[in-house]
Amino acid sequence: MKISLVIPAYNEEKYIGACLESVEKYGKDLFEVIVVNNGSHDRTTEIARTFRGVKVVDEPKKGRPYARGRGITESKGDFLAYIDADCLLYSGWFPKIIKEFEADKSMVSLSGPYRYYDLPFLSNFFAQLGWWLSAPLAYCIVGYTLLAGNFVVKKKTLLDIGGFDNEILFYGDDTDLGRRLSLHGKVKFRMDFFVYTSGRRLQSGGLFKTFFLYGMNFIWEVVFKKPFTKSDENN
Repeated sequence: MKISLVIPAYNEEKYIGACLESVEKYGKDLFEVIVVNNGSHDRTTEIARTFRGVKVVDEPKKGRPYARGRGITESKGDFLAYIDADCLLYSGWFPKIIKEFEADKSMVSLSGPYRYYDLPFLSNFFAQLGWWLSAPLAYCIVGYTLLAGNFVVKKKTLLDIGGFDNEILFYGDDTDLGRRLSLHGKVKFRMDFFVYTSGRRLQSGGLFKTFFLYGMNFIWEVVFKKPFTKSDENN
């Protein structure tokens, strides 16, 4: 398996260094690592370029689907892995990918949840409880669940479905992608295939409000094939 890791980044100078350090430590067998600078005006690009072997490309058109789409065109691997710029890998992440795809040839995508490394204890407890109560149940009922900040996909399948939907800037993009991929093969979600990430968005947006928005957008995408809201995280 030739796995290209794509990391979209917009003004992530506080996090991109630690992210790439974890990739350097635990993702040594990755085929390539690509950081897509999505119009940053801080030191994101400068920091990313200090890491040997990391390819840094610019995508000036703002928005997560454009940054992720640029990763498709720049990559040379047979599989694409996506994480966010504030994520940290752990030792079992890469071996889990190999094991799961080798065990199930019908699988086109593997995804899993976040674990938060900087939330207060009580907030972290409720955040993890939210994941355990919602994600396995949704996966069991619908048959697919995908988190766009932690997933691996066969590049050919992603191209076959037309890539990412550029009309969905934030909420609902995960489910839209998972739904379309599921028409071509198994979209698997495992709670033990996780990445560590910052809980900053939960803190700024409010934990329960954020989970509510994600939940509503999941339901709307599954039932109506469109997001509940198209709000961008930066708005």
